[in-house]
Amino acid sequence: MDHTQRLQSLDALRGFDMFWITGGAGIFTGLAALTGLPALEWWSGQLSHVPWDGFAFLDMVFPLFLYIAGVSFPFSVAKSLQQGVNRKTLYMRIVRRGLILVLLGLVYNGLLNFNLENFRYASVLGRIGLAWMFAALIFVHTKKASVRAVWCGGLLIAYWLLLTFVPAFDFPEAGRFSMEGSFTGYVDRLLLPGRLYLEIHDPEGWLGTVPAISTAMLGMLTGMFLTRRDGLSGLKKTGYMTVAGVVLVAAGLLWDMIFPINKNLWSSSFVCFAGGLSILLLSLFYLIIDVLRYRKWAFFFRVIGLNSITIYMAQRLIKFSHTSGFLFDGVIGRFPETWAEMLHSIAYVAVCWLFLYFLYKQKIFLKV
Repeated sequence: MDHTQRLQSLDALRGFDMFWITGGAGIFTGLAALTGLPALEWWSGQLSHVPWDGFAFLDMVFPLFLYIAGVSFPFSVAKSLQQGVNRKTLYMRIVRRGLILVLLGLVYNGLLNFNLENFRYASVLGRIGLAWMFAALIFVHTKKASVRAVWCGGLLIAYWLLLTFVPAFDFPEAGRFSMEGSFTGYVDRLLLPGRLYLEIHDPEGWLGTVPAISTAMLGMLTGMFLTRRDGLSGLKKTGYMTVAGVVLVAAGLLWDMIFPINKNLWSSSFVCFAGGLSILLLSLFYLIIDVLRYRKWAFFFRVIGLNSITIYMAQRLIKFSHTSGFLFDGVIGRFPETWAEMLHSIAYVAVCWLFLYFLYKQKIFLKV
């Protein structure tokens, strides 16, 4: 889909999401350290991952990106069908895109070093590729929203029951939802080759992909709702999405009582809670940008969002910190040392953004 024809709110939200892992978090932690303001110190605490159970804003970045990838899919399917693409070709495109993301994830983790014994096979892009791929195949294979919703909920319930009743057989006495005792970690230790990110558990391992499919499915259900042509106004769509988001957040909090909200396990309660927050964020961006058409402020984020995979990979391949240091260290050195973290982060974000702006002006968009 041409970027001029897509929902601008979706690109802006994707850019907002990526902003936090391209230096945005450092800006606000530096600002909190500089000012000591309670509100900023609280927000700074939200910009670190929780160790195990619980939730912080930074835990939202990954599922929000997967959710957005899901939202985009019904728009691309509609365009493919308009172009006369048959179902078999659509399936092949889905599988190819999923596998390319898996391959990019492997490259990101250092595949080209060929140190396979200590190589981490699981990756963020791999999780996105597989979860999105299976969700897209389910979406294309089914026709009714109710059936897709059953798939979405069914996977979450099945995952919850599996982890509740099946122990990690190498740590049978440990808690079923602990790092050692979860069946998810056991599957990683048993079947995932190479190095695990947390030694005995990997946040992007095999079994956690199952509930992540539901995260992508939530996005696809949202995208399907937004593509409806039944005369429903943008304002009413915003209202319905807001209600859905609140319901999902409440469901996640209730489920948390018996199945903790946990990003590492990608628990079913985490899917509901993060999914609800994702819908609420999209409804806000959709209302402001696509319904009320206040768009100029979002340009900064859209530039990032239109090349999100590019900047994710580029940060691994290009040393933007060296460039920002070369350009700005002299200026930053004139400020008190307490300003350093914030200013270095601003400089880093500026260099990344200018790189993406150059690509934007050249109409270069990396699409997988």
